Amino acid sequence: MFEHFTVPSELVPSDPRFGVGPSLIPVEFIRDLEKTHHRLLGTGHRKSEVRKLVNELQDGLRTYFKLPAGYEVVLGNGGATFLWDMIGLGLVEKSSLHFICGEFSEKWFKAHSLIPWIKTAEEKVENGQGINPYEKIGYDLICTTLNETSTGVMISDLPKLKNSETLMAIDATSGAGQIAINFNHSDIYYFSPQKVFASEGGFYVSIMSPKAIERALRIEKDMGRYIPECMKWSHAIENSRQNQTYNTPSISTIFYMNEQVKLMNKLGEEKVIELAKKKADLLYSWAEKKEYLSSFVKDVRFRSHTVATIDVDNKFRVDEIAQVLRSQNVAYDIESYRKLNRNQLRIALFHNVSFENLEKLTKIISKMIESI
Repeated sequence: MFEHFTVPSELVPSDPRFGVGPSLIPVEFIRDLEKTHHRLLGTGHRKSEVRKLVNELQDGLRTYFKLPAGYEVVLGNGGATFLWDMIGLGLVEKSSLHFICGEFSEKWFKAHSLIPWIKTAEEKVENGQGINPYEKIGYDLICTTLNETSTGVMISDLPKLKNSETLMAIDATSGAGQIAINFNHSDIYYFSPQKVFASEGGFYVSIMSPKAIERALRIEKDMGRYIPECMKWSHAIENSRQNQTYNTPSISTIFYMNEQVKLMNKLGEEKVIELAKKKADLLYSWAEKKEYLSSFVKDVRFRSHTVATIDVDNKFRVDEIAQVLRSQNVAYDIESYRKLNRNQLRIALFHNVSFENLEKLTKIISKMIESI
């Protein structure tokens, strides 16, 4: 259908990376890493140069998020998926309650449900709908997802828990940095850096309250559970306090993330969020104006400011649109999440994806469809 379409030169984006998977890492970050020569890559991760880098990253995150006193930035290898098990094994006393609005929040629930000594329960909505977490008697860990990467749903409210023995855990992977929360209402806020923070996967950041740290250390010390060494919170906390990780990390991952945090701190979180909302408004208003488009997330409160999901009339196949744009090096990875099986665009609104390029992308897709 679109095989003869050629993108006009004036509409070609300066960067074709619009995907919500691996992040748009600025080329200048790679050049800056090269300038460090032998000081970082190939250097032991417990040496002063690397620990200085880790310390800078931790301080940058404390500044950006304006973390409350006593909250710690805990780092480690494995990514957010690794943390589903690490949290279940080391932070749940007896029971966890999961709020599910897509593929990744459901995977977190399934990970905990496989642990024999944990009682799990789910509060689930259909794909494309949002659900805010709430407290429920009988559960000592509340699990919510800040932004569901698969569906483009974000939470709109984070309650303050009344029970002092209950923890609030937040998977913030595709929302951290562009969707604000009150950290006084959070105990474990974790994410992988390959989204807004423009780095690579296989690494995690977990921002932990004093209450969460106390529970993690107490479970490990007093409850007699078997926990694999690589999943022990005590190792992660102790090493992070020394500006290092328990086992050897990817230095380039930390470097790229630190460069992004410095970039975002120049603006501050409020301005970054403002820019994200502007990009979200662009995408959702485009969907409202075109009769062949519609926002997948109907409730405006839950429409993501980092991942836009736009349904397309079935007459115009998104996989064909995406294939043509990729072949011309104009736009990469704009298809829907594979398991949703929808004729849908899924477009990143991450900080490094510019408003101007998103505007060009909307014009290109409209031109393609309207030329039929």
